[in-house]
Amino acid sequence: MIGRRDILKLTAGSAAAFSVLGLPNAVFAALPGDRRFVVVLLRGALDGLAAVPPLADAQYQEKRGALALPAPGEADGCLALDKTFALHPALAPIFPYWQKGELLFIHASGNGYRTRSHFDGQDLMESGLSAKTGMSDGWLNRALGDLQRGNRRLGLAVGGAVPLILRGKIEVASWEPPGGLRDASPDFIAALEPLYRQDRLLGPALAEGLKAQHFSESVLGDDMQGGRGFGPKNFAPLAEAAGKLLAAPDGPRIAVLEMGGWDTHVNQGAAQGRLAQNLAGYADGLDAFAKSMGEAWRQTVVVAVTEFGRTVAVNGNDGTDHGTASVLLVMGGAVKGGRIAGDWPGLARLQDDRDLRVATDSRSVMKGVLRDHLGADGAMLDRKVFPDTGGLRPFAGLVRV
Repeated sequence: MIGRRDILKLTAGSAAAFSVLGLPNAVFAALPGDRRFVVVLLRGALDGLAAVPPLADAQYQEKRGALALPAPGEADGCLALDKTFALHPALAPIFPYWQKGELLFIHASGNGYRTRSHFDGQDLMESGLSAKTGMSDGWLNRALGDLQRGNRRLGLAVGGAVPLILRGKIEVASWEPPGGLRDASPDFIAALEPLYRQDRLLGPALAEGLKAQHFSESVLGDDMQGGRGFGPKNFAPLAEAAGKLLAAPDGPRIAVLEMGGWDTHVNQGAAQGRLAQNLAGYADGLDAFAKSMGEAWRQTVVVAVTEFGRTVAVNGNDGTDHGTASVLLVMGGAVKGGRIAGDWPGLARLQDDRDLRVATDSRSVMKGVLRDHLGADGAMLDRKVFPDTGGLRPFAGLVRV
């Protein structure tokens, strides 16, 4: 049943709104090898030193203070990743993927800009630029222009509105769970359809929306009844639904998910507390996504990125403030994981005497995945997708080629 929300989008007359009607059946193209790529936007600035703490860094205990996490083997202790790094105990649901070699982390990562503004940081993270230049499209939409052929769609925004990273010339679809406004009755839809059938703009849009609804219902069934938002309780069902949609033979192949709640200025907590709850929801979602992908998981890469990191030291409210570098997660059956990739700058010398310094530009990671996993042209990545990164080489060796 198509929702009344979707009817309102149709009658609004906005061509941009038609892309959020759902997943039109058999309109998605296949990437080389039928590979999948998912970007998770962690909005609010994830504390990378909490998610993947460098327990063996000589400065860790002193500089983290009350936020320092217990070592493996202690009560509420972390999970050891290697001799230096560990995993926050709340992220235990994704630890098996590390053990299987399907998960890696790139610490001390940044997005190529210097800002402590969430609004500017998220815009730049999604545009792929080092500075705001008025460009209104996203780097993943620009990449889609090279990856897909004709008018067949590859991209999907999960959660309703299309984020900046997927906005641009290339049309994408979006999907959100039912709920909110009451669904329009089948009789109303039956009466509306012939009224719009001859309309050159609204007729095809309504027909596409109806096909989209049939597709998502056939894939998801009754799994997504109720629940909106991007917090820890909602991320897992959204991620599970995304996995089912991407796993479908005629489904999308590139998707973007979002999760908020990472702005931990107050009462952040260490092994327990507000941040731990968010990390648990995040890990549950990634695990649910992987399981719902089935066999398609072997051809999947997931990259999770945040707009910037947080301060090394605790603030006066038992939290952390806006910082610089954070941590990137790269996960999937196609990932060459089980390791910490990239360089570690250490905690002895901080950015502005307060922040973890950036050692890896996240755009090099995105370039590496787009080139090595999806077959994107390297010159096109420099010229079009990340136009101010000509000297930034793709991060090699992230995926199983």
